[in-house]
Amino acid sequence: MMLESLLLCRDVDTVRIIRPTLEKLSIAVEICQEAKKAHEILIAEKFDAVIVDCDDLPGGLAVLQGLRATPSNRNSVTFAVLNGKHTTTQEAFGMGVNFVLQKPVSILNAARCFHAALSFMERERRRYYRQPAKMLVKVVLEDKEISGTSTNISEGGMALMLHQALPKNASPRVKFTLPDSDLVFDLETVVAWADIKGHVGLRFLHLPESSQGQLEKWLGEQIEKQAHVSHDLPPSHSSETVQ
Repeated sequence: MMLESLLLCRDVDTVRIIRPTLEKLSIAVEICQEAKKAHEILIAEKFDAVIVDCDDLPGGLAVLQGLRATPSNRNSVTFAVLNGKHTTTQEAFGMGVNFVLQKPVSILNAARCFHAALSFMERERRRYYRQPAKMLVKVVLEDKEISGTSTNISEGGMALMLHQALPKNASPRVKFTLPDSDLVFDLETVVAWADIKGHVGLRFLHLPESSQGQLEKWLGEQIEKQAHVSHDLPPSHSSETVQ
């Protein structure tokens, strides 16, 4: 599954360096040239990386300052592109920026910066990624055991369909075996959300290190499988282009 980035910049020379550098790392690039439009995009879409020309694009700094308040992208890996005249590196890091690029951006510096950030992007992708997974789950609440079927699972929790509703803030244990594996889990959870039809979201609590490692590895394998499937599909004929 390809990583995705948003580049807020209208400096042609900077775009000419950053875009192919990201694409060589298999990071898709969406380019935006207006701060207002970027703000709308960041509310509606999720990106693994957000790169902002802070000093030479009107409103760019404000987009970066408000990024952590957007539900979809508050944990995205962020890059500030600075011109050395306005925003300082220290100020950028103070706003929560993860990486800084100084203009004029060179191919070497861009490659070093994005390569160093790649593992952070992949880690964040795994953290929020929800893998569709249909499996039997036993939910144990006090002295009662309920059988349910999962719909998806992530590093932090899972969604289920049960035959009866669970009370809010309940703390059931869940027992399940991950699909196509012999990995058995017995975990403490808390109800994050629930409806009257039996749909429920559970957040894992006190995940043992061994279980966390197994789950992360399994999810990583599923992401890789999907990436291979996507790679083998014929290219789509989209009329949409990025200028």
